[in-house]
This record gives sequence, structure tokens and C-alpha cells, in this order.
Amino acid sequence: MTKRAKQAIGQKILAAFRAAGAEEVAPDILLPAETLLELYGEDIRARAYVTQDPIRGEMMLRPDFTVPVVQMHMENGAEPARYCYLGEVFRKQDHGELPPEHPRDNEYLQAGFELFARDPGADAEVFALFHGILAPLGLQATMGDMDLLMDAVRALPLSGARRAALLHHIWRPKRFARLLARFSAETSPRNFAEAPTVWTGLRSPDEMQARIDRLQADAAETPLSPQWVDRLGRLFAVQAPAPRALQQLRQLAQEIPDIAEAVDRLERNLADLSRRGIDVERIHFDASHGRHTMEYYDGMTFSFAAAGHADWPPVATGGRYDALAAVLGQAQGRSIPAVGGIIRPGLVFELGGLA
Repeated sequence: MTKRAKQAIGQKILAAFRAAGAEEVAPDILLPAETLLELYGEDIRARAYVTQDPIRGEMMLRPDFTVPVVQMHMENGAEPARYCYLGEVFRKQDHGELPPEHPRDNEYLQAGFELFARDPGADAEVFALFHGILAPLGLQATMGDMDLLMDAVRALPLSGARRAALLHHIWRPKRFARLLARFSAETSPRNFAEAPTVWTGLRSPDEMQARIDRLQADAAETPLSPQWVDRLGRLFAVQAPAPRALQQLRQLAQEIPDIAEAVDRLERNLADLSRRGIDVERIHFDASHGRHTMEYYDGMTFSFAAAGHADWPPVATGGRYDALAAVLGQAQGRSIPAVGGIIRPGLVFELGGLA
């Protein structure tokens, strides 16, 4: 009965997505693991169910809908395009980090919407669509922008290698903090060439010498100044109702000019949402919000969470993922901006369903 009720809620959400012009699609449950591993690295193995097929090779139970939907669109989709879907996803859960009375499901329903369009109003369109569907539940809406943070990191006076390392770990706050601390610490250059050289292991002498050269170049870099560490810390810590956060970001843009374009875009999005009848004062802006969502989001991010249920995941999440769409479209020579999100019908059911 409960499963049927959750499916019925999922169908209601799906109907709202179809009413917004979306075409319903049904990606396979079993997906080739190679693409997902290339996108997310080996870290995804800790979260996904992987199996070996004697003919198709390594396969993965669907951990998310976005990647297969993007692949499908890039192969034969026209633009602009809107897609929706409803089905199970499969994720391993670290129950050691969760209260035993509130374990998270390893298999659960997702209802989703993906928009491929070059329209600058796409962010606001998707956010407003989710806001309207979920309005009866009284959820807390939170917004962020990964491009804001990444532009700030790209502006750091560091070598390309160090900036790339920070960008790679921006979705892993603890690793990012350790790297930032190391890059801002005074170090004594080491001369590896003075030590006796004994080549061991599977790497060739040329590979090991290249590694030594990289380590020496890294050790010789000028540390990042405390001023930049402070600016980055203040940016990542911005949390306030969206209009007030926008004011704080405008002030920070005077110190970090490279974020000005992202701040302008946030202002346009908030103005667009206001025109759509949404009270932006009730949207909480968290500059680091996107660091705790899927790694492929590289622009606006959002979530809708249930008050009084801190142990729950968000009822809905979404955001912009232009870079993912570009990477998956390379084989077809295609690239188009994309934004989308998902709703968990199971959590909507727990909250009493939709009117």
C-alpha cells in the first residue's frame, strides 16, 4: 500500500512536469559503469552498486537519472528540450553516520525534470516549477551558486596546478580546507636531487623524475597570502536571505572582481523569480550549498528541505550542469546549457502528500 501511495505521488509530480512541456523518458536501470567512473572517479564505487556482466563488462545500478538523460539527449534530441522521468535509483548509504531509528533507503523513487536550453531564464524557470509543485508542503528553499565559488578559486594568485587541485576538491570541503592550508603555509624548498636515487616500483625512471620535478616546483611556490584566504573564507561563509546575501556578495566582488559576473546572474535570477510571484526574501542563500550536492553542478543549485527533519535528505534538489552536458556531448560535437532537478516522492508521502 505504501509503495503504491508513493508511486501515486510520483505520478502526480510527473503530470506537473509533463504540463510544463516535458517529454517523459525511461532510462535503463543497469548502466555502463565506464562513463560514470570517468565522470566521478573511483569515489562513486563507495556509493553505487557495481556488477560484472560477462558480455557488457562492468555495469552499475542507476545511481542517478541525469547522466543517462543527458546522453540520450546528446545522441538524438532537438533543442530546446524538456524531459521528465520517474523511477528507482540505487545508492549505498553509510548507516554508521545516521541515527539507527532513521536509516536511509538504498532504493528509492526519484521524479525528475531536465531542461536543455540557451535561455538565460532557465534557472528561474526550473526553480519556480519545483517551488510551485512543492508549495503545499511549506518547505525551506535554499539556493547557491557553484560558479561563484569556482570563479573565486580561479582568481587566486596560484599556479595552474594548485588552482586545478583546489577546483577538483571543491566538493570535498575537508580535503579542500587541507589543501588551502598547505598552499598558504610557508615551506622550505627541498632538493630531491641531493638524495641518492634508487628507482623502485612499477613506474619508469622518467615518470618518477617527472613526479620529483612537480614536487620541487610545488614546494618552491610562493604561499597564498592570508588576505586571499580570508576573502575566500568570507565568500564561502555567506548565508542569509537571498536579497541580503546579494548585498554581501556585491561587497565581496569589490575585493574579488572575478565573481562579479556570477553576482550579476544571481541578481537577474532573483528578479526573474520575483516576477514569477515568488517571495525571494523566503529563499535562503548559502554560498557553500552546492558543495554538498552532486559534483556535476557548476552553476545555480537549489534544494527544498523539511523543517524538523534534519536527519532527512532534501525533499528536492537541483541545479545547473553545463560542463557535464558539454563533456557527454563531445562524441557528437554538441554542447548545450542544462539545468534540472529531482523530487523524492517517498519524502513527499511522509509529509502528507500533495493536495
